[in-house]
Parts: sequence; structure tokens; C-alpha cells
Amino acid sequence: MERRPLLIAGPCVIENRKTLFKTAEFLKGLSDRMKREVFFKASFDKANRTSLYSHRGVGIKSGIELLSEVRKKVGLNIVTDVHETTQVEQVSEVADIIQIPAFLSRQTDLIVEAARSGRMINIKKGQFMSPKEALLAYEKARKYTKNRVFITERGTTFGYSDLVVDFRTAEFLMSQGIEVIMDITHSCQRPAQQENSSGGEKRYAFTFAKIAGALGFSGLFAEVHPSPYKALSDSATQLSFNEYQTALNAYLKFFDPASHSSGAR
Repeated sequence: MERRPLLIAGPCVIENRKTLFKTAEFLKGLSDRMKREVFFKASFDKANRTSLYSHRGVGIKSGIELLSEVRKKVGLNIVTDVHETTQVEQVSEVADIIQIPAFLSRQTDLIVEAARSGRMINIKKGQFMSPKEALLAYEKARKYTKNRVFITERGTTFGYSDLVVDFRTAEFLMSQGIEVIMDITHSCQRPAQQENSSGGEKRYAFTFAKIAGALGFSGLFAEVHPSPYKALSDSATQLSFNEYQTALNAYLKFFDPASHSSGAR
């Protein structure tokens, strides 16, 4: 039986309880209406922020407690990332998918420890990675788990302050039997464009969603926020609730054209 597309969405970072639960409740309602599972993603720490003074999150202890509450009270499965091998055991207690950040996608020990946890693994493809290097990262995880391992496309560095998405990478990885997810928001970034943070043009998120559907990507990843312009990280590229529904429709119509529009509205 063909697997249904994996949908991952949520705020970039845990800012506070109110924003976290407002987003989770929106996604749960959307999931119920579409009759499609949405995995809730939020980071307890953003250890790779551009500036030392950028908001990083609430930390692992508070973050795991809040994500556990989202799981129990809202009823969503959880995706969150790890930055050190010592975090994997704690994170595996709440996360259904452990995510490897793009900047750490060559860290062998981190990938192996995450794979050994027994959870599904999502490796964000580094902006510096060739298709072959992404395959090698996947193989690191695959050697230590029989669970699902995903590679997420999130753009490739182009000069000093831009990203491009080379869809040949996805074609190559899918030809190797790998489930590839399209990150439609980080792919819109322009790294270090602003004085102390990344900028971006999220209008391209909708184009990326359409292409991901047309090419048969295994899933869609998007950062979603109640008020993106107020977000403490990735404010230029996070999607509002309405914007996310529009992008999701553009992706899902390739999988279920008869019913997508009535579900995600």
C-alpha cells in the first residue's frame, strides 16, 4: 500500500506556551478536517542562530515538557531536533521523529545515536551537501535502524546570501528508494541577509509546494506561526495559518485531487 504524504508543520522555535498551543490546536483542527495526520514540529533550542544575541528557545527541559503536553492534550505526534548526542535519549521520550539539523547533517555520531533511539529520523540536507553526500548521510542512519529515515530538501547555498533548490537532488535520492520531504519555508531563506539574521521571500513557498506535489515528494515540511511578522526566528519565511493551508492545498492536490480543497479550508 502506498504511504500517505508525511506532513510536518509548526513554529520554528518554542517561544512561549500561548504561541505553541495556538499553533498546535490549529494544526490539530486542520488534521481532523483533512483526515490526514500532521506531525507537530517545534525546536526547544536553535543552536545555529546567526547571531549570539538571537532568540534560541526555552531549553531542553522546558521544551520537552511543553512538547509532551502538546502530545497528550492536543493529540499530535511530535518532531523536534537534537544538537548533541547527549540530548537524544531525552528527546526520544517525546518525539516520534528525531530531526538532524541541516548544519549538523554530517555529524556521524549524532546521526547514529538518533538512529539507535528507535525513532524515525529526519535528516535536513545541509545547504553545502551534494546529492551523493546526502545519500551517505542517509546510509549512516539506515545502518542503525529499520525505522523510516527521511531526507529533507531545504535548498543549497548560492553565493553568500541566497539559496537555490536543485530538484535534481530529489530525483537522485528518490531513485535510491529514499523518502524525500520538501521544506518549503527554509528553502525561501536568504541567509544573513539582514544585519543579524536571515531574511527571505516566502512567496516561493507556494511554488515549492506545487513542484513537490508534481514530483511526488514523500512529504511537506513548513514552519507555521500565528503572526509570522512577530516571530522570534525566521520571521521572513514562516507561514501564517491561511498561507499554510494554501500551500498545503497546492501540494495535496497531486495526491487526492477530488477532495483536497474541501479538507484544508
